Amino acid sequence: MGRLVVVSNRVALPSESRAGGLALAVLGALKETGGVWFGWSGKRVSGESGTVHEVSDGNIRYVTVDLSRADHDAYYSGFSNATLWPLLHFRLDLVDYSRETWAGYQRVNELFAKLLMDEIAPDDTVWIHDYHLIPLAKFLRERGAKCRIGFFLHVPMPSSDLLAALPEHAELFAGLSCYDLVGFQTYRDLERFQDYVRLYGGGKVISNGVLETAQGQRFRAGAFPISIDTAGIERQAAEAVNKPAVARLRRSLNQRQLAIGVDRLDYSKGLPDRFHAFERYLERHPEQRGSLTFLQIAPASRSDVTEYQALRSRLEGLTGHINGAHAEPDWTPVRYVNRNFPHPVLMGFYRIAHVALVTPLRDGMNLVAKEFLAAQDPQDPGVLVLSRFAGAAMELGGEALLVNPYDVDGVADAIAAAAAMPLGERRERWDAMMRTLRRFDITYWRKSYLKALMREG
Repeated sequence: MGRLVVVSNRVALPSESRAGGLALAVLGALKETGGVWFGWSGKRVSGESGTVHEVSDGNIRYVTVDLSRADHDAYYSGFSNATLWPLLHFRLDLVDYSRETWAGYQRVNELFAKLLMDEIAPDDTVWIHDYHLIPLAKFLRERGAKCRIGFFLHVPMPSSDLLAALPEHAELFAGLSCYDLVGFQTYRDLERFQDYVRLYGGGKVISNGVLETAQGQRFRAGAFPISIDTAGIERQAAEAVNKPAVARLRRSLNQRQLAIGVDRLDYSKGLPDRFHAFERYLERHPEQRGSLTFLQIAPASRSDVTEYQALRSRLEGLTGHINGAHAEPDWTPVRYVNRNFPHPVLMGFYRIAHVALVTPLRDGMNLVAKEFLAAQDPQDPGVLVLSRFAGAAMELGGEALLVNPYDVDGVADAIAAAAAMPLGERRERWDAMMRTLRRFDITYWRKSYLKALMREG
């Protein structure tokens, strides 16, 4: 094996925060072999796309590319996030498709392939990440790339009927056959992709994880659930309880329990449903009234998009409605915060929370669920309320309180059960989930994927 070349839409430069799981995994792999991390620079320029920037740190080179405003709007804001994001999250009703953004998506992927050919050698391994870059291997192969190329999809894979609704589905998803290995978060995602290949791609499923196109080209696919730096978060959370922001939050609770939700402001996270469920909890369980405060942290994302502006306004309205109906002079049931907090502070917030509400309508994995568990005090752990439609449910569903996020009454009752759960049961559930997280951490994820990518056949 030569160097590793990682390609993702954004690159975590040495001068930036690296708290995310992907950044930790990628950097760990790159440090072992040396290599390149390639992606968009984050800059939208008035001129043409293609200006390249380079920064080196040890044996890693960070290579980033500027995009023109037009290319960024078509590739990123357009096809990636207005078309593919809702499609891959089962929201066909929100898909905004145009041939112009599809052309821009291809154009940027082809530009990346052209520039990458100057970076890669035949014995390198290329690892490409996420829905922004699905066609990249096809363009690399067309330019003569012979190296091993893998792809990992961080978001869900929907049913084949939904994928087939995309006008360009055949061309887009046929490009996945140009990878040596296509990785998904869960076996459920893998099964859906295999159904698509068989029902709409004209191909065959030779055996589980071995696929063949209509033209007879074979490639492999598998499930590789992404995880977290479990041991690192355990240490970070234990240290974070003394941080001023964490201490202030604890004091403000006035001995009450804390239920916490932390999500990017996005319609896939099911936040209005979660707020309604918390209101129903207050109505259905008056015996717990005033004993639990719900803190929802939801940093704004894509704030220039109408749907996201409407979501933010709706949540603000629900917060006012719930607090107006249920608050007491010394207790505010819902605290809704629209800003980011440093990662160590968030781990401290998790540490003092009694309940985590992780109830997305659809999620590829959801690392908040795993981080909450790793941040807990082993002597007094909190309870995870988890959507069955998050990828994490495939690993943690046996011990978490699994819920249907569309069932408002069911989520309300799960909140009540979590708040009242005895210490012995909490410890038993937490211990079982932590055994999973300690064994299958972020290092296991990237090593198992790269080992599978290098395997022949």
